[in-house]
Amino acid sequence: MTDFKPPIATRTTKELLKIVGAVEKWNSEAVEQARIELKLRNVSQDQIRHAEYLSKKADKFEDLKKAKESYSVGDFIFEPFQTIFEVLVSWELKKDGFLKKAEQQKRLRIIFGLLILIVIIFIKLT
Repeated sequence: MTDFKPPIATRTTKELLKIVGAVEKWNSEAVEQARIELKLRNVSQDQIRHAEYLSKKADKFEDLKKAKESYSVGDFIFEPFQTIFEVLVSWELKKDGFLKKAEQQKRLRIIFGLLILIVIIFIKLT
């Protein structure tokens, strides 16, 4: 039996409901201990199902939020190196759920490629 910090039994009912509501985010033993503790506290199955529903709804919201996230001018002004590196090197944006960023990345790579080509030609001509 795994000891968790803080111990599962000392957590609030709200925290326990979050654990059983998001089983994919937690160790299976933690989920089982949380279920046992909720049963000891006489928490109804309806409350547990509601916690599962809320967790799924929150996950869907996060996925939607990620899918709509995009690059902005501020990204290139305040974090230029990180943003340019992500645009040029990252291959996982679409896989990670950043759908809009992945579409922008395609266009930005073409633009950066053309800019690099223009700089190289300009350097060769001078």
